[in-house]
Amino acid sequence: MSDANPATPENQGTEPAAAPDFDTMTRDIADVPAVEVITTVAVHLMSSAAVNLGLAEEGERHKDLDEARKLITALAGLVTAGATEISNFHAGPLRDGLKSLQLAFREASVVADEPGQGPGEKYTGPVFG
Repeated sequence: MSDANPATPENQGTEPAAAPDFDTMTRDIADVPAVEVITTVAVHLMSSAAVNLGLAEEGERHKDLDEARKLITALAGLVTAGATEISNFHAGPLRDGLKSLQLAFREASVVADEPGQGPGEKYTGPVFG
């Protein structure tokens, strides 16, 4: 048997455990500039699309072209709509990444889409290498 007293309300401290201070751990979303939110979302879409295209380590295991198509289309809509709001400085690299993903999708597809029918091309126009 143990010498320690069992935890009972009588011998426990009366102070509750301190809650984490989430205010110091995170920024208020209202303080985050729109350009940062837009570019962060775009990078997440790009990363997810790349994984679903099989471009990540152990790529074939994660390859899902249907999911990649959806992500690339969403990215194209975001980049196209947001470009005027975030300036060419930020939009340029996003457009380049989008085009690379669209070309990678075309290369990974067994059945090629008609020009202008690939993922996101209704927003960007046909993409050619």
